[in-house]
Amino acid sequence: MIATVTKPCTAEEYLVLEVASSDRNEYHNGAIVPMTGGTPAHNEISGSFFFLLKAALRKQPYSIFMTDQRLWLPETNVYTYPDVMVTSRPPEMKPNRKDTVMNVMLIAETLSDSTEAYDRGDKFAHYRTMDTFQEYVLIHQQRPCVEHYVRQAKNQWLFTEHAGLEASVALSAVAVEIALADLYEAIEFEAI
Repeated sequence: MIATVTKPCTAEEYLVLEVASSDRNEYHNGAIVPMTGGTPAHNEISGSFFFLLKAALRKQPYSIFMTDQRLWLPETNVYTYPDVMVTSRPPEMKPNRKDTVMNVMLIAETLSDSTEAYDRGDKFAHYRTMDTFQEYVLIHQQRPCVEHYVRQAKNQWLFTEHAGLEASVALSAVAVEIALADLYEAIEFEAI
């Protein structure tokens, strides 16, 4: 992650700044954190995941968001932008806001060198504070591999790794199966 802006501000100040900003920033309980730009592979993979979900969930009671939709985590006072997220429809919005959702059930993050530790660690911990959050998908860029976490009970998550283009991921929150060959269709991996 890029260094945090050190001048503390309130969530209300952040939201005013964020609406006027051309760049996306996260908010971590008083600190504004600029978000890094993505690589073409990151965008292809995140876009494919979004597209595959969108196609599979047509005419079902879910809203699917990509990259620019802000999520509020009230317990930790964090605002963030997941790569892909799914909510039940209609999405629950932060009180007095029309641009910040709260009731996410599934989140997918495409891992990058600059955010991988954060996505696995603190960000996942923030996400787990939401009662509606049931499923977390971490998608690798350098190799066909998806790490899949499904909530089993409070403070208990089942981890499964899906590796190789012949593998698929069976999502449980929305009952969709995604083949890694489809997810990584446009990606050329470097030979190791």
